[in-house]
This record gives sequence, structure tokens and C-alpha cells, in this order.
Amino acid sequence: MTDSPLALAARTRTNPRPSVGERVRLLRINSGLTQTDLADERFSKEYVSQIERGKTRPTRETVAWLAERLGVDENYLLHGVSSSERDRLDSVVARAEAKLEAHEHEEVLPILASVPGALRGIQAPDLELRALRTEAWARMYLGEVRDAIRLLERARALAEEPLFTEVDRADVLFRLGACRFNLSSIATSVSLLTQALQLADGSALPCDRLRALILEWRSRCYQRQRDWEAAREDVERSLELARGIDDRYALAQANFQASLVAERQGRWVLARSHAEQAKGLYEEIAYQANVGKLLNNLGGLNFLLGKPEEAKTYLKDAFRVALEVGSDVDAGYAVSSLAQVHLRTGELDLAEQQGRHALELLGGREDLLDEIGNVQLVLGRAMLEQSRLDEAEDMFARAESSFDQLSSASHRAAAWIAQGDLSARRGDDRKAADLYRRAAEALQDFNF
Repeated sequence: MTDSPLALAARTRTNPRPSVGERVRLLRINSGLTQTDLADERFSKEYVSQIERGKTRPTRETVAWLAERLGVDENYLLHGVSSSERDRLDSVVARAEAKLEAHEHEEVLPILASVPGALRGIQAPDLELRALRTEAWARMYLGEVRDAIRLLERARALAEEPLFTEVDRADVLFRLGACRFNLSSIATSVSLLTQALQLADGSALPCDRLRALILEWRSRCYQRQRDWEAAREDVERSLELARGIDDRYALAQANFQASLVAERQGRWVLARSHAEQAKGLYEEIAYQANVGKLLNNLGGLNFLLGKPEEAKTYLKDAFRVALEVGSDVDAGYAVSSLAQVHLRTGELDLAEQQGRHALELLGGREDLLDEIGNVQLVLGRAMLEQSRLDEAEDMFARAESSFDQLSSASHRAAAWIAQGDLSARRGDDRKAADLYRRAAEALQDFNF
């Protein structure tokens, strides 16, 4: 992978940048002044020499006087960038942040493309951190998760500078935790998110939105680990914080996860209530991509509530919204859910057709292995029900391979159960029993 321009710019922070004293010396020489000339009657030549050699740090008042004598902007003398240039860079980064807030992730990267060159050789770590975090978050949502992690590791090192607060450091750890979740490094993600929460809690600074988002993402981790009680506790705390600050985005995110937790706990009516609240909030903030995700979720819930036709309607709407916003991934999730419904209602040809379509849309992405494995299981079961046993065996093996990459025993257990069903169909009861036993042993450590 070729580093992004921002990553390259961040790396150059390891090289010393010109200090205030060095800029004073260079500007003095370019102006044809001696140290005595520059000192005038206000300072001694020795004092100017100490400033230039970095032995003395001038006061802000002295910097302003020197800038006027040298005919430059005070901010340029301090940071190597004029006030107007810094304002321009600030405006560019703010525009990228606004695009990110509007979930227009593909628009972020072109905006930030002009920033790295301007950041080199100047002292603007605050702008640098904002730009790194913004680009990383956009890349994560675009599926470039490892690239995002590289950017965030540099942001993490930068955030250790005294200029930044514990909340700044917590924010970077939060984003790293989210990226690790997307790579299915769940234990690492939990550790990073817990560290982020501890920093935020101990900062004594207002950061309830960040705390709500950290808890919501940690709930996702606990869901992946099948620790439903821990997932419920985190999402309830997230809901409380989001309500307290009346943040619709954070509240929508928390309701979304609350719906998923309630669904897995068998509380389907409550799950549907949370999903409908989340959908309404996403509609209010015009986050159409997540409206589509909620339609997908509502489709699954209606199926569980015994309404398969309503479920199909919701899922087709989810697919339509995904196409409207240009998200192949969300379209893949919707088609995957449709394949599940067709399988469970005995429409095997449709299940296979939709399953293959879902795999095409998901595109083999590393951060989507859980869903890819689920689709492969659906395809395998559709083949099994049609007595195409060799094809089913191959598809179940693919699902197991996908789940192996997640390092998740509970996911692998689903593949072993399917393989056990296949062995039973072939009359190999001993092999089926071994597979069922392996699945049971893998699942016994999880809370259901």
C-alpha cells in the first residue's frame, strides 16, 4: 500500500522543523540585517543571538516586535505559516469534517488532498491531528481499514504532545478501536475502547457525545463475543448519555445497537421499537445509508414476528435505498437478508439466486467476512435442501474459511453445525456427532 499524502506528511513530523530562532536568522539574513541592526535599541546583539540559537524563547510580545521588524506575519514567525495560510488550511480541514459529519465519505479524501504539502515544514499539530482523524474515519467507512489504522497510529503519537487533552487522546483510541472491530480484532478493540472511555471519564472535560459513541461501539464488540448482558449495559449507558445531550446521531446509533441486542435476547417487540426510533432519527438527520440499514433490520424483525411478506417488503426497500445512496455493501446486506428469508420459507432457487448476488455485492472485503460467511452458509443450506451434497460441502467449507479469519469460535460453530447436518444427511452419524460436539464445546463459553 502506498501511504496517503497525509500519512507521508505525518511521518515528516519526525524530522525537525525550523524553530522560531532559525526563522528569525533566515529572515534577518535575507533582509540584509546584522544581529545588531535587528536588535536596534530595544535589545542587545547577544539577546538576538540567543534567540537564533534557540537558547532563549522569546515572549509573544517580542515575537510581535521581531515580526514587524522583519516585515512578516507574527503567526509565520511562530509557526512557519501566515495567519491567512493557516486560516485557509483550517477552512479546508473544516470542510472535510463537514463532509464526514454528513456521511459523504468519498468527498473527504479529495478535499484533504491539498493539505499535506502545506502542513510540511509548519507547526500546526492541531490541524494535522484533525486532518489525520478525518481522513482515517472516511477511509474506514470506505473499507480501507488498514490504511485508516496507519493514519490513526500517527495521530496517536501526535496526540501525546502536551498541546492535546485527554479527550483528544480518547478520540483517537476510539477510532482505532472501531477500525480494529472492523477487522474482527475484537479483544484488541475492547481494550482500545475501554482505554478511550477511561481517558474520557477521567478528563473532567465535557465529552458525553464521545463517551456515548465509545459505549455504542464497545456494545458491538460484546455482541460479537455473544456477551449480551455486557452489550445491553453499554448500550443503555450510551442511550442515557445521548438523551442527556439531545444528540440525534448518537441517539440513533445507540437505538440501532439496542435493537440488535434486544433481538438476540428474544425481545422482538422491543427490538422493533428501538429500530423504528433509530430509523426516525436517521431520517431527521438525512442519513439515508443508515435508514436503509434499519429497513434491513426491520425486515428481519418482522420475519421473526411471523410476517414474512412484510419482511420481504422492508428488505426490498432496504435494497432500493442502498442503490440510491450508491452503497454496494448495504445492498449486499439487504440481498443477504432476502436470501435468508427465501431459505426459511422454502424458496430455495430464490435463496440461491439472492445469495450469489449478495456475494458479488460484498466483493470479498476483509471487513465483511462475517456477512460473507453467513451468505455462504445460506447458499450451502439451499444446496443441501436440494440434495446437491458435494456443492453444499464446498460452500460450507468456504464459510468455515471465512469464519476462521475472524478468529471467532462462535462463528465457526455455525459452520460446524451446518457440516454436521450435511454428514447426517449422508448417513455418517459419527462424523455428524463429532461436528455437533465441536460446535457445542465452542459455544459453551458464550453467554446467550
